[in-house]
Amino acid sequence: MLDIKFIRENPDVFDADCARRSIEPIAVKLIEIDKRRRDYQTKAQEIQTRRNELSRIIGQKKANGEDAEDEIKKVSNSKKAQAEAEENAKSVSSELNLILGGLPNIPAVDVPEGQDEDDNVVLRKWGKQKKLSFQAKEHFDLGEALGQMDFETAARMSGSRFVILSGSLARMERALATFMLDLHTNENGFTEVSPPALVRDTALFGTGQLPKFERDLFKTTDGLYLIPTAEVPLTNILGDSLVDENSLPRRFAAITSCFRSEAGSAGKDTRGMIRQHQFSKVEMVAITTPEESEKEHERMIMCAEEILKRLDLAYRVVTLCLGDLGFSARKTYDLEVWLSGQRRYREISSVSNCGDFQARRMMTRYRPKNGKGTAYVHTLNGSGLAVGRTLIAIMENYQQEDGSIVVPEALRNYMGGVEKIEANV
Repeated sequence: MLDIKFIRENPDVFDADCARRSIEPIAVKLIEIDKRRRDYQTKAQEIQTRRNELSRIIGQKKANGEDAEDEIKKVSNSKKAQAEAEENAKSVSSELNLILGGLPNIPAVDVPEGQDEDDNVVLRKWGKQKKLSFQAKEHFDLGEALGQMDFETAARMSGSRFVILSGSLARMERALATFMLDLHTNENGFTEVSPPALVRDTALFGTGQLPKFERDLFKTTDGLYLIPTAEVPLTNILGDSLVDENSLPRRFAAITSCFRSEAGSAGKDTRGMIRQHQFSKVEMVAITTPEESEKEHERMIMCAEEILKRLDLAYRVVTLCLGDLGFSARKTYDLEVWLSGQRRYREISSVSNCGDFQARRMMTRYRPKNGKGTAYVHTLNGSGLAVGRTLIAIMENYQQEDGSIVVPEALRNYMGGVEKIEANV
């Protein structure tokens, strides 16, 4: 949620920031609605003040045996007028919040210009792309030939964009999730959390998925939503709360199933596991002060990078341009892993600094240790990593000419010492 006080005081700056997101000037409209809201609130307060004075006069007159009928009528009428003013203020507040709730976060000043992913800026690369002496296959061809990746049976029971993993591939998926979570909790200072997979609409509004992206969500018949990412429950752990600065930063990590309708992805990645309705992901969330959020952002992308380094998977880090920036993010780094079968880099993690955007929607504040009052926290989130896509990267980069898959050394203890995945016999 954007700060209406900032908009009132800096309308031209706000409209310029919106223009970077290709949003038409809207500050004048928001300020007018906000003025109506505040006028109604002021009117309600003035009526309350006058009624308090009338109540004092009524008490005095009754004590003196005087007639207070006129004052009593005025009090009765004022109650109706105050209720009307308060209802109007509530209605206008809803109108204002509806517009503000649909506006994306203001991008950081150093977010590069650009329209889409082709304009993202490569910051750095790590590792060597695997040089295979044979024609590399994509993960779905490898998995099906191994007899351990079944899209047909999954489609029969659940529809398209689902998969069944079995045998060593299923074990590797589990091993990857455990490996990632162990690294984040044992070395990176994250607290492991096992959160709910179903949340209320208020939790999704808090992190920015609602109302704009409802088509991308799966909703149950009783009004709960399946989480599209563990970012939602992890960030909402501190929703509607006031925390001490000394308790920050708070860092959470979780492995969950994630559920997305992929409403806008018709025709994209129709084969394989790249874009599924259900997938596993290890998520990192950090909640910190405004002064520390940029440093925390750099720290989190390095935590995600370390996973790929230990798996010896070549990758690059890119800064997303304005046209590719997510709704709630003020700045995002994407981590893209090299896939030998596709001969291209593919996103495996997005690490975003959301500033106070989500905190305002969730009402999450902290009490500064060296100041008065309260302030909004900054929230950050990132995949650490998408487990299925990491499995894909291992399959395509560690494939052998006979179709087997070498298990990276970092995973072998998690795989019970297995060094190679071979076809079912």
